[in-house]
Amino acid sequence: MLPIAEQQGQISRNVTRLIIGAPQGRSGKTTFTLGLLRALSRQGKSVQPFKKGPDYIDPSWHTAAAGRTCRNLDSFFMNKEEICRSLLDSSQEEGISIIEGAMGLFDGLDLEGSSSTAEIAKITKSPVLLVVDATRMTRSIAAMVMGYQNFDPDVKICGVILNKVARARHERLARESIEHFCKIPVVGAIPKDAMLTIPDRHLGLVTNGEMNENEELLDYLADVISKHVDLDRVCQLAEEAPELSIPQRINISSLPGYMLKTNPKLRVGVIKDKSFSFYYPENLEALENLGAEIVIFSSIEDSTLPKDLDALYIGGGFPEVFAAEIEKNTTLRQEIRIAAENGLPIYAECGGLMYLGRTIKVNDSVYDMVGLLPFDTQMESKPQGHGYTIMEVSSGNAMFKPGTIIRGHEFHNSRIINIASDVVYAYRVKRGHGFDGEHDGICYKNVVAAYNHIHASGCPEWAENFLSGAVKYRTTRWSQRERVAGE
Repeated sequence: MLPIAEQQGQISRNVTRLIIGAPQGRSGKTTFTLGLLRALSRQGKSVQPFKKGPDYIDPSWHTAAAGRTCRNLDSFFMNKEEICRSLLDSSQEEGISIIEGAMGLFDGLDLEGSSSTAEIAKITKSPVLLVVDATRMTRSIAAMVMGYQNFDPDVKICGVILNKVARARHERLARESIEHFCKIPVVGAIPKDAMLTIPDRHLGLVTNGEMNENEELLDYLADVISKHVDLDRVCQLAEEAPELSIPQRINISSLPGYMLKTNPKLRVGVIKDKSFSFYYPENLEALENLGAEIVIFSSIEDSTLPKDLDALYIGGGFPEVFAAEIEKNTTLRQEIRIAAENGLPIYAECGGLMYLGRTIKVNDSVYDMVGLLPFDTQMESKPQGHGYTIMEVSSGNAMFKPGTIIRGHEFHNSRIINIASDVVYAYRVKRGHGFDGEHDGICYKNVVAAYNHIHASGCPEWAENFLSGAVKYRTTRWSQRERVAGE
């Protein structure tokens, strides 16, 4: 752990840190960040990755590149203290924390730049290393960088990475212009290289777990970054980040839900494989912190449910891509349907929602799913819901009190069709799209399934409520067993 100074209820720590930003998306932030994470890790440094915004795919690559679990920092569903606490709790002594931004540095939800990378930089007091696509520019890059320097004086741009540099003269003119006019260093110049890419899919990059050659790619990115970037200078810039302070944490025994811990532990099944991989680590940790045992299994490889589950959590992912393999696992799909009918609490998001429906239609092919919920899913070529969400809980929701406001996000190219007229919707959409712009999710018995993704830091009651349902289910299940045994 990092050395801690506590004064008047404050915890202060020195964290070596940098934010990787860019003028716009597709500037090369992610490939640079991955190469940097792997290059620093190969030097023996403890590197903690973070990703700004709601994202599952980039963090999976960050985790592989750094060898440490990536965390998300987002000011839409996390407050300032939660963001700084996540940064401090996860960062290591004698290590370096790298935060990859999203979109353009100042791009946010409104005129003030809410939920932008710049806002995260200000909240965490982190210097920004700007990755600039240098295509067809030399001296003009200095004018661009100067604009970013002056746009918000509370955001400190400490250096520049030139990306897609054509030749030596191109690099020299751009470097000299930036260092002369902007008074900050150019710490790297990466040449044009078609190999510096990761395959895309409709929701972004292909997930790290799907590529057999991922280690070779990450090592190649690290080789390029090591050759063309001054890693020592990058670390020096990160060391200039100021001390960060947060309020001292209260004793855990007074936190809500602390008494949920049971003996033996509650067993929460989690489907985690190439079909379902979208889980925030904080969500799983929130369940474990309240006493749950996480039981991982596969929708494709495992033909039966793990024994004695008290609840089931199905995250997002790409069930449409692996629908044929999922369909073949008839036994598991039947067991999940029967368990839900018998009261097993299930919480499902996006891909998990699709899995619990009747079918998924991809082009001209239709694949059978669990068949628990009365709808079909149809894949479309364009996003049907994309961005931050605000949901109001409807009555009949087994997870939350009616009227509760929940902040989250959605990103799906699918839409729900052939839905039964008598379903109980989980949420009323205040912001976002959900099913139809008005409703999102379905409640059935102890099941809540929706397109909406949540982050436990922004919805702390989620874990407590989910496990409270698991306790009730366990009690009912054991009572039934004792009754049967006594007959």
